[in-house]
Amino acid sequence: MLYNYLANLARLFITFKPMKKITKPLVIIIIRLLWVFTVKAQKRITEGTISYDIVVNTGNSNPSIADMFNGATSIVYLKGYQTRFERVSSLGVESTIVDGKTGNVNVLKEYGEQKYMITMTPANWKEANKKYEGIVFEYKDEYKEIAGYKCQKAIGTMKDGTTINVFFTKDLVANNREFEYAYKSLPGLAMEFETTIGSLKVTYTVSKVNFSIVPATKFELPKSGFRVMTYEESNSAGKSK
Repeated sequence: MLYNYLANLARLFITFKPMKKITKPLVIIIIRLLWVFTVKAQKRITEGTISYDIVVNTGNSNPSIADMFNGATSIVYLKGYQTRFERVSSLGVESTIVDGKTGNVNVLKEYGEQKYMITMTPANWKEANKKYEGIVFEYKDEYKEIAGYKCQKAIGTMKDGTTINVFFTKDLVANNREFEYAYKSLPGLAMEFETTIGSLKVTYTVSKVNFSIVPATKFELPKSGFRVMTYEESNSAGKSK
C-alpha cells in the first residue's frame, strides 16, 4: 500500500505544473524511495537451488529421441557467484559449472562410460551463446503463478528474428545469471522458458526454489576419470562426426 501511495504522489507532483519548482526535490526523494521499495521486494538468491521440470514440445520428427528426455529434470545450484546447472535424463548427466568471478566455464558430460570435461574461457562462453546477444524482450500483460511466484510473460526476439517465450518473476533474481544467459537482461528470474537440446525443442518450468545451504563440493571439478577437452577441440570433434 505504501508503495502505491508513493507512486501516486509522485505522479501528482509531476503533473501539477505550479508546484514543479517547489516539489522537484521532494519528487526526487519519492522516486528514490520507490526504488528502495522495489529492490527490497526482490529477493536475491545468493545460495540455494532451483529445480526444473523438462517437457519436450510436441511435433518432434524423431519421437524416439524425445522419449529419452521423458521425465528429465534439471537443477541449478547457486552459492555466491558460482553456479552449477545440472540436467539428468535417461541419456546421462550434463553439468555446466560457471565461476562468476573468473568467468571460466566447465561442462561435464557423463554418458555411461564416456565422460568428458570441456573447458571454456569467458570468450568461449560468449561465443557459445552469441545467438542471444542483443535479444530484445517485449513484455505482455499475461500472468500466471509458477512454484508460488507471480510470473509475467515476455517474448524475446533475437537478431535473426527467432522468438522465444518466457515467464519470469520480479520477486527473485540470482547473484550469478550466466546459467540463464538468454534471459539475464530480464528484471527477474526466468521461471518458464523455451530452449533447444540438440534438435529438440523443450520447455523448462521451475518446480521448486529452495534457499538451503549448498556444499562447496558441488562446484569442484573432477581430478580424474574425465577426458579433458578445450572448447575448440570439442567443436572440432563434433564437426568430424
